[in-house]
Amino acid sequence: MQSESCKPGPDHPDASPPGAAAAQGGQEHERMENYRTQIVFDLSELPAATWDALVAAQRGATPFLRHAFLHALHASGSACDETGWSPRYLTLWAPHEGGGERLVAAMPLYAKSHSYGEYVFDWAWADAYAQHRLPYYPKLLSAIPFTPVQGARLLAEDVGARRVLLQTALAVAEQSQLSSLHVLFPDEHEAALMADAGMLMRHGVQFHWTNPGYESFEAFLATLSQKKRKNIRAERRRVAEAGITFRQLRGAEIGDDDWRFFHRCYRQTYREHHSTPYLNLDFFRRIGAAMPENLLLVVAVRAGQPIAASLVVYDGDPARSTLFGRYWGALEHHPCLHFETAYYQPLEFCIAQGIRTFEGGAQGEHKMARGFLPVATRSAHWLAHPSFADAVERFLVRERQGIDAYLDELNDRTPFARS
Repeated sequence: MQSESCKPGPDHPDASPPGAAAAQGGQEHERMENYRTQIVFDLSELPAATWDALVAAQRGATPFLRHAFLHALHASGSACDETGWSPRYLTLWAPHEGGGERLVAAMPLYAKSHSYGEYVFDWAWADAYAQHRLPYYPKLLSAIPFTPVQGARLLAEDVGARRVLLQTALAVAEQSQLSSLHVLFPDEHEAALMADAGMLMRHGVQFHWTNPGYESFEAFLATLSQKKRKNIRAERRRVAEAGITFRQLRGAEIGDDDWRFFHRCYRQTYREHHSTPYLNLDFFRRIGAAMPENLLLVVAVRAGQPIAASLVVYDGDPARSTLFGRYWGALEHHPCLHFETAYYQPLEFCIAQGIRTFEGGAQGEHKMARGFLPVATRSAHWLAHPSFADAVERFLVRERQGIDAYLDELNDRTPFARS
């Protein structure tokens, strides 16, 4: 059993970094002096209600930012020191009018000893550092472990605190003599702040489905081109003709037998790719107990026995209304089973519940044929070494040109019927 608490290591930021020397301008510096900075190594030290209240106030809030989700990653041993994810939650505190302090800003941060589980690939950068006998790890990373979902990273009560939080994170990276700071999948508003602060911007592509208010799955199909509509119906028919049916279990309906079966499927996916699962059964049990209102488990059944499953996370809040495709696996292989379990069943759930967006996760150009459209993602990067920063900046300019051309090409291949 891995340790629940991830303690500070000798090569990582101190719990109380000095000031904010990286802040620019007198006004910003004065604002920074109004806050007490604390790095939290164990999220259980922060009350869940305090953390979640700050999260709920963010435009880019997602269920993955909830205290329950993050703490489950750490307490289960899935993301902590032993797995190369050392929590370094950056927090800013201000005096409370009634005495004491209040949490005004926070940033999920990790000291990373590798680049696994990030979905923004910087292995080539690490190799270049190694070739010049320079250490790339540990690096400082702001992300949700193993979760390529856009959302808030600079949790703050106002834009002033948000700027101070970012400058403090940059100061922590510099004062701790770390190679770099990386912020993965920030929302577009935060990305603009990071660009203004001089961070290098990187772009990627995901595929998202949008629900304008479909009354049924057939109504959705009617908007697609004839070929795409025909192919989806054929895929669903093949699964049905194999005698496979489906159960949709909301969080409170998911029993321990279901969790054990799902995790068998999840492990099998990694085994088939000759890799090690990032998440253990304890993690899934924890989120099942702590945030059932955000979970849907789709189970495929054949001859009375479960054979495959997908777990999706969703936010039913009308202001956000998004479903996130996250985890999938199967113990039997049947044509089109993956598409039905991981895409069509969740799409039906979105339509029935009025959920407006389905984010399909990392990569997957094949999703376009099923009604998902390309969306640009962002990440922000700061490298301490000036020469490497210049080289990476030149690389990102070329990469961005390729991404823009790729997006243009994808948008020309819309799966929807042309009017």
